Amino acid sequence: MSMRTVRQPAVAGRFYPGRVEDLTRTVDTLLDRARRASTRSATPPKALIVPHAGYVYSGTTAALGYAQLFPGRRRITRVVLLGPAHYVPFSGLALPDATAFATPLGEVRVDRGVAGLLSALPQVHTSARAHAPEHSLEVQLPFLQRMLDGFALVPLVVGDATPQEVAAVLDAVWGGPETLLLISSDLSHYLPYDTAEAMDADTVRRILALEWPLPDGSACGARGINGLLVAASARGLTPVLVDRRNSGDTAGDRARVVGYASVAFGTGTTPGGDHDD
Repeated sequence: MSMRTVRQPAVAGRFYPGRVEDLTRTVDTLLDRARRASTRSATPPKALIVPHAGYVYSGTTAALGYAQLFPGRRRITRVVLLGPAHYVPFSGLALPDATAFATPLGEVRVDRGVAGLLSALPQVHTSARAHAPEHSLEVQLPFLQRMLDGFALVPLVVGDATPQEVAAVLDAVWGGPETLLLISSDLSHYLPYDTAEAMDADTVRRILALEWPLPDGSACGARGINGLLVAASARGLTPVLVDRRNSGDTAGDRARVVGYASVAFGTGTTPGGDHDD
């Protein structure tokens, strides 16, 4: 049995508040506003795409996505979280060696049983190095900690992986209503506002039509999204756009923006920091 190891926060105090009181207030405010502003199905989505920038940039869009989980906050006990590798290049998908992930709000247990199951797949390996600096997973955890009553985490950084390789991982951990599939991704990066608007609108159109693969440069988490689109198509999930905007709409310069969207995937029709990437 492996020793207990905790993956420590890498971007607390930068992408999101580092003090527990400030972080709790920030996330709760975002979620409260989102719950009031959004229309939700009585059934939570099976899967979500949410952005992963600093909260000042993408927190509103992320919170609107997380608000869709409110009906299932007591039912969801496992979150399979996939985010792109921004810092360490590698092939396949990487699990951590950690037994828990820490944020200022406390620790989230890694589901080592499911991680062990995934380790049997040839495209999945363990890499503490891939996880240590990565923000794409970490920024999701405070939202999950405040939204869900309690959950175990299956965290995967996605490197160079095909849509089929990612879909096979999702299929292996699909589970039932207790399991949420969460894909962390921003959209276009550092384009002028109008150019980004057009590109992001096209990317979202493709996602809603379950068209894969997404064009290069359309989303930093495209590999995770592509895998979800393959799996969602096979499983009969219906995607619905929850929110789309960019950093020029929130806290950034319109000359060079990053795009964000939240998309919910359900079994029927559902109503609808210091970094900006």
